[in-house]
Amino acid sequence: MLTLADLPKVRGKIEENVALAPFTWFRVGGPAQFLFQPADEEDLAQFLKALPIEIPVTIIGVGSNLIVRDGGVKGVVIRLTPKGFGQVSVDGLKITCGTMVLDAILAKKAGEAGIAGLEFYRGVPGTIGGALRMNAGCYESETKDVLVECVALDRQGNRHVFKNADMGFEYRKCALPNDLIFVSATFEGTKDEPSAILERMDAITARRENSQPIREKTGGSTFKNPDQVQSNGRKSWKVIDDAGLRGFTIGGAQMSEKHCNFMINTGNATAADLEALGDYVIAKVKETQGVDLHWEIKRIGDK
Repeated sequence: MLTLADLPKVRGKIEENVALAPFTWFRVGGPAQFLFQPADEEDLAQFLKALPIEIPVTIIGVGSNLIVRDGGVKGVVIRLTPKGFGQVSVDGLKITCGTMVLDAILAKKAGEAGIAGLEFYRGVPGTIGGALRMNAGCYESETKDVLVECVALDRQGNRHVFKNADMGFEYRKCALPNDLIFVSATFEGTKDEPSAILERMDAITARRENSQPIREKTGGSTFKNPDQVQSNGRKSWKVIDDAGLRGFTIGGAQMSEKHCNFMINTGNATAADLEALGDYVIAKVKETQGVDLHWEIKRIGDK
């Protein structure tokens, strides 16, 4: 039986049997067998180098796009800390940050520096680490449009630098191995007046608040937009609506009345409720609309 004593020594914080629900926006799910919050990149690298390869590792951010299943997560869950991975620096029209920086904060810092082109991050929930992994974006802009390069550690703790062209970006995914842990990234924009950039970000904020249930326990978009030929140009919310599933509920999980591609925890949902609802929507949309939906929300752990 694996114990804390079996794990490498760290400068950060490592604990056993830690509830993960408070670390997710849905506020559901079981515990991590071990939760490691590294002090900085070096602490993380040394831990990975020393950790036996057979012990599974799972990385999480702020849990904005995540369901932790009720059975919890075996092995080590790594959650980067704002203190160790939350720095932001500006060099001309380039901005570099740690991957625990919130997307909205990066947009704000870039705007204050007169760097345009990153405004869309104001409308993306989560952290830069997740944005790199999923090529996050909204309103016709994506991470691939502004990334210069990023730094990641592999499962053995080795450091790698990836240029934009190395990422293999596609819609809501990148081609890099899933066991890479992103630790920092550099972006580049164009010059504009901070006031004009702020005005565009305010418009994005207003648009989100008017159309999305952002004050609920939600996880952002539940499904990726489907193939546009198969769906006759309809986005996910439209095919869900056309299937009669706006407001549909299983247990404490509901497809939002406000935006039916958003799933919400109405107060007492379990992870099983949320996943069952998502799977039901996929099946019903396929049956009634002939459209394939695919999860955008990541699901981890044991049922």
